[in-house]
Amino acid sequence: MFNPNSSFLYTITAIVILVIVGQSVFFLLRAWKRAKVIGISAATLRKTVISSAIYTVAPAVSILIGVIALSKSLGLPLPWLRLSVIGAITYETAAAASATSALGLSLGSLITDASAYLTVVWVMTIGIMMSLILVVLLTKRIERGITKIRTKDQKWSEILTTSLFLGMISAFLGMVFSGVSEGLSGWIPVFVMLAAMLIMALCGLLMKLLKWKWLSDYALPISMLGSMALSIPITNLVNTLV
Repeated sequence: MFNPNSSFLYTITAIVILVIVGQSVFFLLRAWKRAKVIGISAATLRKTVISSAIYTVAPAVSILIGVIALSKSLGLPLPWLRLSVIGAITYETAAAASATSALGLSLGSLITDASAYLTVVWVMTIGIMMSLILVVLLTKRIERGITKIRTKDQKWSEILTTSLFLGMISAFLGMVFSGVSEGLSGWIPVFVMLAAMLIMALCGLLMKLLKWKWLSDYALPISMLGSMALSIPITNLVNTLV
């Protein structure tokens, strides 16, 4: 029986992540030396490093949540690897859910079939690889096009960028609403999404009314953790009504 938590997968994942961490340390040291050359004080450098490290805590919490959520079905090594390099929680969870659904499986149980696990790996990996390729080939062209539109008409430029963002969000909303035709239980993802929206709105109000600007970096993990916690009573309540 295939084991998604095997020591072999842990070893490969650890090697890849150590290489990534090594690259980060290498460029950090190069940047530190270069900053000294151009006259930036050590006190300023330390303050910059400490503040940057602190502000990475919030995104790291969101990533950790994704790793824990996916580890239930995919084991720990694969989510750890995917979300530590170029993965994103919004993509990885959607890709894994689509692949497991197509295979007739669920993200709620550990995958012990090697072929099914490999299929999920390919779906998660090949899909995200396109972002690297498209960035290299199209970024400059897209940027020139947006800059050209912004120069001609600032209003239409804002409408275009907003539309692109909403188009991306709509793709994920399709997964949330895909089960509503199955009855009240199919609305559970929608109710959880609404709970996350309310928590995010509450964070926005606190930032505006109490001037808690620091909360902007933690609003996402707070809304994720809050909605995940509320998903349990929401699911229980819906199941009692079905």
